[in-house]
Amino acid sequence: MIYILMGVSGCGKSSLGAFLSEKLGWPLHEGDEFHPQENIEKMSRGEALTDQDRFPWLLRLHEVIERVRCCGGNALVACSALKRLYRQILLHGTRAFSCCSSASQVPPPPVAFPDVCFLFLYGDYHIIYQRLASRKGHYMKAVLLQSQFDTLEPPSDEENVLPLNITTKTITEMAEEVEKHLMSRKKHLEYM
Repeated sequence: MIYILMGVSGCGKSSLGAFLSEKLGWPLHEGDEFHPQENIEKMSRGEALTDQDRFPWLLRLHEVIERVRCCGGNALVACSALKRLYRQILLHGTRAFSCCSSASQVPPPPVAFPDVCFLFLYGDYHIIYQRLASRKGHYMKAVLLQSQFDTLEPPSDEENVLPLNITTKTITEMAEEVEKHLMSRKKHLEYM
């Protein structure tokens, strides 16, 4: 199984990822570590990333996900994955672009894989803003949070998503939900 922790910056992807990594014994691949230096510099200046800025980063994370899937391993990946297209790139790499072309004769790739689940961390803008504003030593500026909320396309049920409300749940409660989900998915995959 691969769980992709997604949501706007400051929603707690890294914190929940580290907690789950410790609890499950799975490796955590922190999306921030895969950004090209140009992206880091741009965000450090308070400039929002464009799709073109994000595509190489998403393709690098797709490679990580593919390696884990090919060897049948388990992993956690923290990545904002704000748009549906971004999530499709994480799953399908460059094949995701062909399905978006109106002239494409290629059938679209599947929306989801049974062994990959998105953990959608969401919550109140003001709470997340305060978290970002108090965070020290990170290149993502709190002033960019609104651009992330503007870009966010919440995942649909067909994308194999487990929504987690950070406003009403603690990290421990969210981890318990993930563990229940994991047990359910394992049973489901055994019957496939």
